Amino acid sequence: MFTSFISVLFLGFILGIKHSIEPDHIIAVSTMVSNSKKLSRSTLTGVFWGIGHTSTLFIVGMILVILKGELSDKWAMSLEFLVGIMLVYLGIKSMVFMKKIDSKQNIKSSERASLIKIAIIGFIHGLAGSAAMVLLTMSTVSTVWQCALYILIFGMGTIIGMLMFTTIIGIPFVYSKKSKGLNRFLTQIAGSVSFIFGIYYIYNLGITEGLFQLWAQ
Repeated sequence: MFTSFISVLFLGFILGIKHSIEPDHIIAVSTMVSNSKKLSRSTLTGVFWGIGHTSTLFIVGMILVILKGELSDKWAMSLEFLVGIMLVYLGIKSMVFMKKIDSKQNIKSSERASLIKIAIIGFIHGLAGSAAMVLLTMSTVSTVWQCALYILIFGMGTIIGMLMFTTIIGIPFVYSKKSKGLNRFLTQIAGSVSFIFGIYYIYNLGITEGLFQLWAQ
């Protein structure tokens, strides 16, 4: 029994890594990593995004598990809709607002504030995935404490997966800093992809999957 549960946790860890590289996650963090001046900063982006993401999955997931509730399609899709809006916002910000920081003091305060924003973005992504997380957890384990441990292990996989991804994706942005033209081009590409994918995400949820119709009811 114990060995079987360990196997389930290991599977959860692998699924967490796989979850971290879903398209909307990759596109969102790419816009944030595009402003990194150091590779260590790219790594921290993945860590803080993962912490925010895991926090939501755990909090919302455990509330739903304990109360034995579930999110309606309308609420689940509405939370997904927030992700589309966020992707559009990140795309516009990446394309238009490229800040220049002069002093070391400003860099430190800006980085602290930015890491908090990254965690918040991960938190919003977690809201969108909480319904699916609960369904996955309940189909895998049975008791509340097993659910809690499974979500945390899944979250650890997500953090590690995103840490590795943001470190890799940060390489071209960090090492192109000496070439302002190339760096700006890469940043604009990341922003454009986020904006376009965000619009598609909103359209698909609202029109194709019928969220706007659900709102009207």
